Amino acid sequence: MDSKAASKRLLLAVASAGFALTSFAQWQWVDKDGHRVFSDRSPPAEVQDKDILKRPPGSLKPIPLPPATDDASAATPDKPVGAKPGLPKLSGKDADLEARKKKADDEVAARKKTEDDKLAKSRAENCERARTAMATLQSGVRMSSINAQGEREVFDDDRRASEIKRTQDVIDSSCK
Repeated sequence: MDSKAASKRLLLAVASAGFALTSFAQWQWVDKDGHRVFSDRSPPAEVQDKDILKRPPGSLKPIPLPPATDDASAATPDKPVGAKPGLPKLSGKDADLEARKKKADDEVAARKKTEDDKLAKSRAENCERARTAMATLQSGVRMSSINAQGEREVFDDDRRASEIKRTQDVIDSSCK
């Protein structure tokens, strides 16, 4: 009975080793000689997809590529490779996006024009005030101003000359 028990143990060991090998092996494929191969690693690149018998869960099958065409005129800018007749041609532009972009550009241009108009109007007003002040200063009329203490100060010749120079600078910058 020892030989019977030993053979049972041997048979059980071989069966469990085979089961362990197949349970740990995640890949099964047929090699170039026709033998089944069990492995925890993916098969080499030369093994064709049809020869792979088992894949691990979650692995992806390779996507077959479309057959290559020898016709050089098959792809043109108007007709990309693989384009089927009857399908609409894609322009690569989103009409809604283009319209929104144009609207935003128009709004920016309108705001800039409004700001430029305000600036031009302000410059024209400053120019007119400066010219009026210059005419008053050059007329020789007695002029005065109120100082920080609230007292009236009459312009002397030096003060009148400095005011004329300041007013001329404003005219030069605003009246262009």
